[in-house]
Amino acid sequence: MSDRFDCFVIFAEMRTGSNFLEANLNAFDGLTCHGEAFNPHFIGYPNRDSLLGLTEAERNADPMALLARIRDAAPGTLGGFRYFHDHDPRLLPTLLEDPRVAKIVLTRNPVDSYVSWKIAQATGQWKLTNVAKRKDAQAEFDAEEFEAHLARLQEFQIRLLSALQVTGQTAFYVGYEDLQSVEVMNGLARWLGIPARLDSLNTALKRQNPEPVAEKVANFDAMAQALARLDRFNLSRTPNFEPRRGPVVPGYVAAADTPLLYMPIPSGPGQAVQRWLAALDGVAPEDLTREFSQKTLRQWKRDRPGHRSFTVLRHPLARAHEVFCRRILSTGPGSYKGIRTTLRRAHGLPLPEGAPGPEYTLEAHRAAFAAFLVFLKANLAGQTAVRVDGHWVTQTQCLQGMAEFTLPDLILREDEMAQALPALARQVGHDAPPDPVTGPGQAPFSLRQIHDDQLEQLARDAYARDYLMFGFSDWG
Repeated sequence: MSDRFDCFVIFAEMRTGSNFLEANLNAFDGLTCHGEAFNPHFIGYPNRDSLLGLTEAERNADPMALLARIRDAAPGTLGGFRYFHDHDPRLLPTLLEDPRVAKIVLTRNPVDSYVSWKIAQATGQWKLTNVAKRKDAQAEFDAEEFEAHLARLQEFQIRLLSALQVTGQTAFYVGYEDLQSVEVMNGLARWLGIPARLDSLNTALKRQNPEPVAEKVANFDAMAQALARLDRFNLSRTPNFEPRRGPVVPGYVAAADTPLLYMPIPSGPGQAVQRWLAALDGVAPEDLTREFSQKTLRQWKRDRPGHRSFTVLRHPLARAHEVFCRRILSTGPGSYKGIRTTLRRAHGLPLPEGAPGPEYTLEAHRAAFAAFLVFLKANLAGQTAVRVDGHWVTQTQCLQGMAEFTLPDLILREDEMAQALPALARQVGHDAPPDPVTGPGQAPFSLRQIHDDQLEQLARDAYARDYLMFGFSDWG
């Protein structure tokens, strides 16, 4: 056991080399890494039922109990685990504040990690121990998806760095390239206070995609063009991603000519608003101005004196139904398949195993949505192992996030759009603005078909903060 630390945590992400780092740490006498001990979708490793005598359900009920067992797992051994940004959020404050928890921060060039993740998705191969069984595929770069990937990495790294600064701690930073150095691994053991040293590295795991990035990406030219527009980060290896930025700026959307800026709240009426913005200037929705950085958004504002910015609030019950249908009930693109599985298995949501079919009834839909609202209450209160996702975080929190850079000067409600949006366009000089048109939803059943007083109360329980701050009445 180390004199300095009681246990260690590897702060990493998917496709950063954390499996390889764990394999080498486990090669040291006196170190034991217990995998992704607090992954909300499994415990330690896929297809495991328990870890150190605790089941997944017991861990979910009391994550501190598992942390205590990792600390005391074996006399003379320093235990630890890997922790990603979407692992059990209840544990993170304890990990960050306790100086007896050694912090190892593993980073990788975000483009490389994204490309590796896309290839692994395409092949289904997440580890490689036998080169002869390697599967080949190319990644398809998606600029919007990469922006979201980068924002998650930046937000988590900034939180880690800030917590270390506030508590006066330091971490051991490891870059992906450092993993090939036995000297660095021995230096890490020395820092952890472990006397054992390695003569060579573990060779069981093989690098899966050693080719240059240009050969691994099917639409490399499009990727290069998209990355050329991103001036808010630096691809050199650093412990955290710089410069810091507000996480929502890339999602802002401006009209093609009319000086209006839409600052969307996730799971709001974004598609309807963007169609209206496009109709203002007679363009297609894809021709709207997007992909802002803080720098380009400032320039957009400077170039358009008299511009107006706005956002649109959606009733919490309608917003919860939207995110439930699009992200949880659906199994198509954009759905959260991992969280869906966890909600079925660990939280008892009565969801169909696959996409809803003819056997999925109105009564089944109402029951599943009601159970999701119960989950949201616990999740937003920090009582679950599942991350608080941006698509269902409170709208109050979304506005506070916007305030890190700029606030909208007009906050509308969805039921005010028909009158308020054309009036706003006229204020900035548009002579004949069109009316906004809402499109059909993607739900198998509408909220109106299942709405009742119990769902209203469940939404109030989950989103008490939004009801209080914005004064929402019942949806019905």
